[in-house]
Amino acid sequence: MTNRRILTRSAPRGFTLIEMMLAIGVLALILTMLASSFSTIAHSKVHAEGRLMVDREGRSLLWQLTKELRNAVQTPYTLSNVALFGSGHMGNGAPIDTITLSTFSGGHRRALTGMTPETIVTYNLTANPDQQGWYLLQRSQQSGLLTNAASPQTTTLANNILSLHFRYFDGQRWGESWESSSLPQGRQLPVAVAIQIQMAAPGGRVMDFATQVTVPMAIQQW
Repeated sequence: MTNRRILTRSAPRGFTLIEMMLAIGVLALILTMLASSFSTIAHSKVHAEGRLMVDREGRSLLWQLTKELRNAVQTPYTLSNVALFGSGHMGNGAPIDTITLSTFSGGHRRALTGMTPETIVTYNLTANPDQQGWYLLQRSQQSGLLTNAASPQTTTLANNILSLHFRYFDGQRWGESWESSSLPQGRQLPVAVAIQIQMAAPGGRVMDFATQVTVPMAIQQW
């Protein structure tokens, strides 16, 4: 009689409760780490884009100020309202200066005869009501020909200014203020103006912008 071996197949064995809990715990830990990494990357991207935007704004402000200072009015060819007034102020331990000047507006055709197209421009800072320690940079503009008839048009250029500082070079030394009305004709404009701006950026970072502008019409008089 032939012995027959009866092959018995064991029943499939499932996961125990402890093994499932361990697997779920490990999976939750991995997902938490991934979520934290994604959150960090997202915040870094947002901050980088915000700093890039502030960098563009700062460079744009310097370009605009430079353009208007270089077009400051002082010409012997026709009557012009020479005006440049710069005064220094302090706020929160930082300079928050103000400047007013008469400039040839880029939106008008420059004329050497007849009525001159001067524009009176003022840059000043006011406290930002939504963020303590920040300032609004405002630009006011009115016609230099109709100063008594037209109200100035005010535009807010930035809302995250921390400081604004102007310095003026008269050909021999730098000063913290300028008043053209107290100077003789032909010497009413500074030879150069130094500009320093500090702006708040995302992540609590402070970004600095600076330039030095020569004033062509002042140099022509020297």
